Amino acid sequence: MKDAHQSRNGDLLAFSVFLAVAAHRNFRAASVELNVTRSAVSHAVKSLEQRLGIRLFNRTTRSVSLTEAGERLAAKLRPALSSITEALQEVDALRETPSGTVRINASDAALRLILRPLLGGFLRDHPLIHLDIVTDGRLGDIVAEGFDAGIRLAEAVPQDMIAVPLLDAVRFAAVASPGYLAARGRPAVPQDLYQHDCIRFRFESGSIYRWEFERHGVAETINVAGRLTLTDMFLMVDAAIDGIGIAFVPDFLATEALADGRVERVLEDWCPSFPGVCLYYPGRRHVSPGLRALIEAIRGRRK
Repeated sequence: MKDAHQSRNGDLLAFSVFLAVAAHRNFRAASVELNVTRSAVSHAVKSLEQRLGIRLFNRTTRSVSLTEAGERLAAKLRPALSSITEALQEVDALRETPSGTVRINASDAALRLILRPLLGGFLRDHPLIHLDIVTDGRLGDIVAEGFDAGIRLAEAVPQDMIAVPLLDAVRFAAVASPGYLAARGRPAVPQDLYQHDCIRFRFESGSIYRWEFERHGVAETINVAGRLTLTDMFLMVDAAIDGIGIAFVPDFLATEALADGRVERVLEDWCPSFPGVCLYYPGRRHVSPGLRALIEAIRGRRK
């Protein structure tokens, strides 16, 4: 009986490893998610394949893909292991002290604005919670990638998720340094941006963000030009401070630079507001005590 019990525990671990590799299509990424070595992941998958007597992955030096058997096994295991995880989380909810790992996927801006100010106090107040935060510019599938929750603009939250508002409407700002504006002039309407150096933003998908303006119900979308393209909006503000050009960013990223005069607003009456920032998680998933504690900490800081 003892050997059978150990075998079942081993299978659960192996199945978890298998699903992590299946989600990422990458052994290294799975090892990072599971916080184990790559060799441990490889060994677990190899042992599972040997026990089942069938190959689950096609491996080359450049790619990892599921075989037909692997696809079928993954499809059956995902809901089963999800149910087991939910059952364990419900039991864990009976603890007086929240514990466990909470995995969050967030944009870099959300991390710096919302999470960074409370991390020290939160971890001090909850010594049994481990936060695993991944900053990611793309809007991934938090369920498939093993996250408990994500943080994004409200308009980007998938409809089948439960959204918890963290910030009210976010307004964008076009900003530039006083020196740049003295040399190049101030744009009066969005179309004037075609005559300026603009600091462009590239999404992780590779596409370039087109600047969106609106005034009195009239919308303008400008495909700006410029010699500098970045994937980090904080660096865009820094570039604007350095006089490289005009940046278009959520205004909370430029609060300090606006306050001390290192940058100034332009086209202010054209800059729109967007729905605020939300934390979101699957509606069918039980909310762990650790995630609930984090939500309460974020809400408490807003008061």
